[in-house]
Amino acid sequence: MLSRLLRAHLRPYTAALTAVVAFQLVGTIASLYLPSLNADIIDQGVAAGDTGYILRTGAWMLAVSLVQIACSIAAVYYGAKVAAGFGRDVRSAIFHRVSGFSTREVSHFGAPSLITRNTNDVQQVQMLVVMTCTMLVAAPIMGFGGIIMALRQDLGLSWLMLVCVPVLLISIGLIVSRMVPQFRAMQTRIDEVNRVLREQLTGIRVVRAFVREREETRRFAKANDDLTATALRVGRLTALIFPTVMLIFNASSVAVLWFGAARVDSGEMQVGALTAFLMYLLQILMSMMMATFISMMVPRAAVCAERIGEVLDTESSVRPPEEPVRQVDRRGELEMRDVEFRYPGAAAPVLSGISFRVRPGETTAIIGSTGSGKTTLVSLVPRLFDATSGSVSVDGVDVRELDPQILWTRIGLVPQKPYLFSGTVASNLRYGNPHATDEELWEALEVAQARDFVEAMPEGLDAPIAQGGTNVSGGQRQRLSIARALVARPEIYLFDDSFSALDLTTDARLRAALREHTAEAAVVIVGQRVSTVAEADQIIVLDDGKIVGLGTHDQLLDTCPTYVEIVESQLTAGSAV
Repeated sequence: MLSRLLRAHLRPYTAALTAVVAFQLVGTIASLYLPSLNADIIDQGVAAGDTGYILRTGAWMLAVSLVQIACSIAAVYYGAKVAAGFGRDVRSAIFHRVSGFSTREVSHFGAPSLITRNTNDVQQVQMLVVMTCTMLVAAPIMGFGGIIMALRQDLGLSWLMLVCVPVLLISIGLIVSRMVPQFRAMQTRIDEVNRVLREQLTGIRVVRAFVREREETRRFAKANDDLTATALRVGRLTALIFPTVMLIFNASSVAVLWFGAARVDSGEMQVGALTAFLMYLLQILMSMMMATFISMMVPRAAVCAERIGEVLDTESSVRPPEEPVRQVDRRGELEMRDVEFRYPGAAAPVLSGISFRVRPGETTAIIGSTGSGKTTLVSLVPRLFDATSGSVSVDGVDVRELDPQILWTRIGLVPQKPYLFSGTVASNLRYGNPHATDEELWEALEVAQARDFVEAMPEGLDAPIAQGGTNVSGGQRQRLSIARALVARPEIYLFDDSFSALDLTTDARLRAALREHTAEAAVVIVGQRVSTVAEADQIIVLDDGKIVGLGTHDQLLDTCPTYVEIVESQLTAGSAV
């Protein structure tokens, strides 16, 4: 998966990668040339007392060094540019893929895991790209070049390379092989810490209400300790690498000097050649170490690439049509025909045999016990889920054949759990219509019974809204969500239990204002209270995913026992209060 991810997202940077290789090639060749020049200075300059030769060769070494420095800087620049672009592209690809997921796919991965994959996982692969461009490209050039140059200096010591290089590779390979499962476990532990922390921050009020701070602290401590223990195991293995490398480096240097001194003493080798051979051997070992260092990153990057690939390879269960319908004749009509929906692997469907029609200017209410499938039914219209059988039509066209942009512009959804984005009141209201004027915003706020508390804010429409709307009450959040849908002026309104946090008086005023504002639109209201749905043109009674009643309030009182039971239970509860 790692190679496939790199090939797919590095292809646009072929020119920059070619520049990296070219600069690394020139810079590495320059660094390989320096020990030979140094050997010449020792053997032909210092030994012979030729100061002029020393100065001329020294100047040439300085020029070669400047070339090496310039090439190294250029290679790092282009490598960093490639890595930054790669990270940006992968994050963008994940974001756009996740944006197309249905609720099913988002629930499958989980929000904390998706966040980790788009941040930490991408960062790990991006770091591998940086290190590859700055180190791994130079490693084979330096390794093979160092071997050739070392053999040119002296063949008698070449057997040392056959001993030192394999010892280094085997030692580091054993350590890295033990790191692979730890890297895999670390990413899972990071997911777990993110999940626990996200749950606790989101549910902080519930935690405090039930005095569960100690239990939640212990739960986070366990997840944090698991991550710490895994990180420590990785850290210990990482810490073992550098002493091992330095031990082999120093032992190799001692061996070269020990055996090389005998060859110098016998006249088979010059002092400068011995110095150059030692430097070349160290360069060879350095290149092996760089390659090994990158290999340390590969396992973790491979794990991260697999997790990224899982997201990118996951197709949404809600797929856009291949030839979408972009023109429709009717306006504001919703119809369901024998709709069934079941989750994958479920023994029984959540919804079955659902058939009804909502015409422009009509209000249809949906009521039923908790778990009867009301929210799922509403979610089928904007294609948060797709019906497993039957058809859901908007303006006479099946939603699976309608262009998604056309579908979403014709629907105004107020979800069961209203969510506001960080920004201002105005920025949240303009979410559905960026070009709405201030007058239109105030009109929507007035219909949603939110004008009074927005006017009471010192900044008015520019009043700040925290992420999730946490700085306003639940009722205010619901009313702002309703106003946001009203600003968009869609043809079909879907209110998914959007009045539950409102008191009865505010609920009645809001519904009365809505009737006038949505007179030409189709309106679907999911409600728990009979008072919310009683005045609808038709009421759908759901029970265990099936329609058990369809008609007006008075008709259902005569024909639907389930509806009568709901009405009586609420009347009893009201009288008890």
